[in-house]
Amino acid sequence: MSVSYYIETYGCQMNVADSELIEGVLKEQGLILSHDINTADVIMVNTCAVRDHAEAKVHTRLGQFHKIKRQRPDVLIGVLGCMAQHLKNDLLENKPYVDIVLGPDSYRRLPEILRRKQEKKHIVDTKLSKYEVYDNLFPSRKEGINAWVSIMRGCDKFCTFCIVPFTRGRERSRRIESIVHEVTKAVADGFVEVTLLGQNVNSFKTGDKQFPDLLDSVAQVPGLQRIRYTSPHPQDVDSELLDVMAKHKNICNSIHLPLQAGSDRILKRMNRTYTKKHFMALADQIRNNLPGVGISTDIIVGFPGETEAEFQETLDVMHHVKFDSAFTFKYSSRPHTKAAEYTDHISEDVKQNRLERMITLQKEHTLFRNQEVVGSVLSVMVEKESKRSTDQWAGRTDSNKWVLFDKVNASVKEIVSVKINRAHGVSLHGSLVNKGVNDEVDKNI
Repeated sequence: MSVSYYIETYGCQMNVADSELIEGVLKEQGLILSHDINTADVIMVNTCAVRDHAEAKVHTRLGQFHKIKRQRPDVLIGVLGCMAQHLKNDLLENKPYVDIVLGPDSYRRLPEILRRKQEKKHIVDTKLSKYEVYDNLFPSRKEGINAWVSIMRGCDKFCTFCIVPFTRGRERSRRIESIVHEVTKAVADGFVEVTLLGQNVNSFKTGDKQFPDLLDSVAQVPGLQRIRYTSPHPQDVDSELLDVMAKHKNICNSIHLPLQAGSDRILKRMNRTYTKKHFMALADQIRNNLPGVGISTDIIVGFPGETEAEFQETLDVMHHVKFDSAFTFKYSSRPHTKAAEYTDHISEDVKQNRLERMITLQKEHTLFRNQEVVGSVLSVMVEKESKRSTDQWAGRTDSNKWVLFDKVNASVKEIVSVKINRAHGVSLHGSLVNKGVNDEVDKNI
């Protein structure tokens, strides 16, 4: 009898891509996806360990899985991914109902493990590999606009706040030919956009080829309308990358550029390997080379030892760059990281106050950047129905701004020209013009 599985995913896009990879591995071996957790033979959760909040959610969910296990003792419970890697001992000691604990480099073993589920339980494999990139495996993707394509695994940066090098291992990159093959297959399967994924995508290297070479090759895949990538590291963004982006119309005019902090002392404490001055100069270079570009960022508030004056330096960088959008977080201490050993941690009240002030400022900057394009005609990929109205589409510009407009004469997966009439909050509102004109006018604002 075939084994059925149910899987839930927590965390970042890398975890989503990993879950699609896991499903591809299982389906290839004849296992069956179940959409009903109460009837599946195996219940798995693919986990994230980057922040404490993500771990807490998984612990709560595992408690609910335990209730199902009591009712159906034969069901297998599996914890996969980063949290499995870094909390394996805790899981085995305090959650004995968890049968399978697999780290991010052990997914090839799943079909074998699940097929002999009656023979053995409590299987643990969290060994990190120097070589595993799942190069010859293909994800099982659900229908949609965008396909996540993992181009590398691991990280060598060792930022002092980040647990990723300990949960995903050292950097290793896939072959360009394999990535191009996967992208070509994704287009054949109906996806019109891909997002290239890596902890630091611009650290990609295979032989004498680097990330700009990969980006150039992927851009030439027939039928691929849009390419995005995340996340680059500011240290490795150079003119060659910007030249490749400007060269190809289907490479989206958008860069996610994680700042993390604006104080040189804090950046050094974080081991970010760039300075405030370098970051601002890089942001200026990006905007000069790519007119109309959208720049998003990540920022951590309340890193150990951060003073109010140093927090103000982060706000200074925000004022200078005026990011189109930002993911902002309170510092979350993670085991095994160097930052966890600092003794001058910031109180939760101070962190929360700084976060709220930062969010308020970013809302102003997002509105400012959105207002800049009011009156322009932008290319918009129609992605889904608006949550606010069944009579409107929601789509993104290639600079990653969301646009709402009436459904007349447009359909999902089309790139259409939309005149932007007004900016409201994080969204733009517009009206369709000249249906079928697919020029990337965003780059000529």
